[in-house]
Amino acid sequence: MSGVPTVLPALYGRAHRLLVLLALLLAALAPAPSALAVEPAPPPSPPGAEVVGVTQVADRQVDLAVRSQALGGRTVKVRLLTPDGWDPADRSERWPTLWLLHGCCGDYTSWTKATDVASIDSLRDVLVVMPEAGWNGWYSDWWNHGEGGDPAWDTFHTQELRLLLETGWGASSNRVVAGLSMGGQGALLYAARHPGMFKAAAAYSGSVHPLLNDESVNRIMGYFAGQGNDPLRVWGDPVAQRDVWEAHDPYHLAYRLRSIPVYLSCGDGTTGPLDPPGRTSAVETDFNRQNQALAAELERLGAKQVVTNFYGPGTHAWAYWQRELHASLPMLLGALRAEG
Repeated sequence: MSGVPTVLPALYGRAHRLLVLLALLLAALAPAPSALAVEPAPPPSPPGAEVVGVTQVADRQVDLAVRSQALGGRTVKVRLLTPDGWDPADRSERWPTLWLLHGCCGDYTSWTKATDVASIDSLRDVLVVMPEAGWNGWYSDWWNHGEGGDPAWDTFHTQELRLLLETGWGASSNRVVAGLSMGGQGALLYAARHPGMFKAAAAYSGSVHPLLNDESVNRIMGYFAGQGNDPLRVWGDPVAQRDVWEAHDPYHLAYRLRSIPVYLSCGDGTTGPLDPPGRTSAVETDFNRQNQALAAELERLGAKQVVTNFYGPGTHAWAYWQRELHASLPMLLGALRAEG
């Protein structure tokens, strides 16, 4: 290196220091990182449910004890009427599913106790799901004075239970739904509020237009108040929270039902052939008017298929609901077996 001029190392050192100073200056002048550029935290996991107990209660009847976050960590029962050859351990087998919803003052055992559903031959290749919905849960996530939270029956059924059954208990995504009274309202609510979840819906003596008139509003508020409950917890005040009420009134959701087959049936409240002598039913008379209004609205909207049986005489009773289950099965099972 003896032949290299001594001035070059000095020039190199000064150039390097200038480059370092320039880099520091540019860094100082750069704008601070925006808060929007920060990677957002991942959303919390959705509420879930888990099976904490399984009981074989009869031939083809299995009760699941399900702990639900949507119900505040409580454990409730779900009865399954299983198809021939059902084996939940076989993850390759998925069965078409009929959700069968109970009414007010009943529970998950109502359908198997009060009807012949367990002996219907056409259901031997279908998984029938009969979930608990509370004495007067109304198939709704309760308003709870604007706070929401427990009980959230809609979330429990349509999210937690649906996913649980499809991942571990042989249910497919091919579903139809039916119910009586409160459960008739629930069947139509779930089909309307969750488009695509159910391919057909049936309501037997359902509360399908609770906002029809003052009598209808007062009647359902009376049910809301059952067992000492504050009736405003469910949907709030029918005037102040009108939007919440309409969001749970199948008549106001009829436009969401027009693309699927719908079965509506109801008596007129007078003594019928399946009633003891002298029995009448004011609730059935009210629900009959509600069902007539919904059927007319569905027709006005050009609904795909509406099957009605507005019979009279007849009251609010299990003998009629068993008959109507049988009458509606061709439509419900036909939807399960339809292509697409």
